[in-house]
Amino acid sequence: TERVATLTVDEHWRLYVNPAWLAETDVETVAARLVHLVWHLLADHGDRARDLDVSHDSASAWQRAADATVAELLEHARIRSGLITPGGYGWDRGRSAEEYYARTSGLPARVLQPDRDAADPEAVDTSCGSGCDGHARGYDLPPLDELGSVDQHDAEQIRRRVAIEWRQHAGRPGTVPGEWARWVEQILEPKVPWQQVLASAVRRGVAWAYGHTDYTYSRVSRRQSATRSVILPALRRQVPEVAIVLDTSGSMDDGLLAQALAEIDGVLKSQGVADNRVTTLAVDCAVHDIRRVTRVSDVPMGGGGGTDMGVGINAALALKPRPQLIIVLTDGETPWPATPPAASVVAALVGRIPKSDLPSADWLVVIDCA
Repeated sequence: TERVATLTVDEHWRLYVNPAWLAETDVETVAARLVHLVWHLLADHGDRARDLDVSHDSASAWQRAADATVAELLEHARIRSGLITPGGYGWDRGRSAEEYYARTSGLPARVLQPDRDAADPEAVDTSCGSGCDGHARGYDLPPLDELGSVDQHDAEQIRRRVAIEWRQHAGRPGTVPGEWARWVEQILEPKVPWQQVLASAVRRGVAWAYGHTDYTYSRVSRRQSATRSVILPALRRQVPEVAIVLDTSGSMDDGLLAQALAEIDGVLKSQGVADNRVTTLAVDCAVHDIRRVTRVSDVPMGGGGGTDMGVGINAALALKPRPQLIIVLTDGETPWPATPPAASVVAALVGRIPKSDLPSADWLVVIDCA
């Protein structure tokens, strides 16, 4: 298309090229432009611009900020891109596009309001395209077309593949520009709030327990009409029993413990697990208290000695009726049973020691609440 000055990209990973520019431009320059635009897509600059309410009026400031981060990366890779690095603007190196944008615009990014007027549809585009600033152009193809766009799921898979290869070939730590080192870490080790992860793990455990069915003769089977002389049992879904093994040793973080209990309490109620289906066990290196509670927040505190959550798990499995889900709240400084227990076990680590330093087990679902 002649609607672009050189080469642009839209948010669906499609390139738009001016054929006259391509014919008269050397391969190295075209390649540098291509790599430059691909990194806008890998960094998801278009969606990040939308998060900041980047308007048509401020889109050029956002592009300068995003280009500066890409320039730093390409400089590191010894690719001559012609882009201005952060140092060329007098900015600190290794910052994010959002930080550079706030400095360039002169305003906190959230103060800027989007311009409701559409950009001139006939103008020749000299920018990087909607793949950089999130504003669709008049020449952009429809999101789903015969030429094949990249959807959000595929884009995330591409980013992850590139991040993995980056980590394998980037060399020693400290040599990668700060913004892109953070990008790799975010792609491969996303920082998801532990509350969300814990809630999801508890929901999966409850769903697993609900999936177990048993036979009952208290009502007629739906297939009874097929056999007149034989009474068929119906299937009933078990209401899950839940045991909470609470580490009451002296090393526990009471603040995090209260938060974790509140999250568990809310999830169990939302999943229809009645209070009389929840049993708590106060454990350090021995079981000090077993009781039903009307609220998870009423869990008794006792003990204060050493720590062995295996003792609590075994005690939970001995309960009648036996729980299908066991939730262990501990700081992690504990041995675990050598064999998988006959229940789903979720361990929420609410201590102060990094999870990587703690013993674990293959059958254990571990949530790091830090």
